[in-house]
Amino acid sequence: MLDNGMNDNLPRGTICIEDLEIGMMRYLRKEITNRDIELFAEVSTDRNPVHLDDDYAQDTIFEGRIAHGMLTAGLISAVIGEQLPGHGTIYMGQTLKFMAPVRPGDVVLAEVKVLTIDYAKRRVTLECRCMVGDMTVLKGEATVLAPSRKFD
Repeated sequence: MLDNGMNDNLPRGTICIEDLEIGMMRYLRKEITNRDIELFAEVSTDRNPVHLDDDYAQDTIFEGRIAHGMLTAGLISAVIGEQLPGHGTIYMGQTLKFMAPVRPGDVVLAEVKVLTIDYAKRRVTLECRCMVGDMTVLKGEATVLAPSRKFD
């Protein structure tokens, strides 16, 4: 178990499109803390009590507080922006399917894998998923414009 909400989002940097390969994968692991949820509520202005109020959340279908779905999805953005393809990547689109709730204290593994590469257009399709233990909590696909050595 990770302590104090730290993550292992490493290595950071850039993989240019010329060096990408189908099946390449990167990940990060992060514990979702109460502070993360509170900060996300503040930044997003989404203060739904299912995220912030124990008593309220207890009476919902989740039977307890959950993290914002987009907070979990943000971990995918971190893998794409920091690792695969990394710095210089431009997000073009993202699909998301929320499969199960993430709760305070859960450790989320966010994984991104290269599905397709269009070298001429610099477009890359990425399979994205987040896991808590063996359970998939989020899945989807991202389309990005990958950095190229030609434009450095």
